[in-house]
Parts: sequence; C-alpha cells; structure tokens
Amino acid sequence: MSDAFVIEVADETAGIVVRLGNEKSFRFHASLPRYFPLDGKAFATPRDAERAALAQIGRPGRQKARAA
Repeated sequence: MSDAFVIEVADETAGIVVRLGNEKSFRFHASLPRYFPLDGKAFATPRDAERAALAQIGRPGRQKARAA
C-alpha cells in the first residue's frame, strides 16, 4: 500500500510526496521546474516536504546559457 499527498504552494502544485510499502519517509516528485531541486528527496512527513517547497519560492533558478 502507498500513501500519497499533493504539495501545494502559492496556489500551484509543487509536486507530490509518496510513501511506498514499509518505507518510513516520503519521496518528493516535483511537478514544476522551480521545485526540481527537491525532486527525489526524502522527507519524514508531508509537512516537511511542504516547508521545503515553501523555501524554494524566491530562490533563483539555474539559468541556462543563451546564444546571442
């Protein structure tokens, strides 16, 4: 059996956290690029994942080099 929760931040879906089988932690799966740094990370609770997603707001994303 698995447990899954949607993580929403500032009216957008940051991703979901899923706990599979006997795992004790929840694995984050990002749905938007600004939350990609959290993708695949484990959290003790869905609330911990939500706090981490909230912390991502306002952090500058990695910029790709653009050709002129």
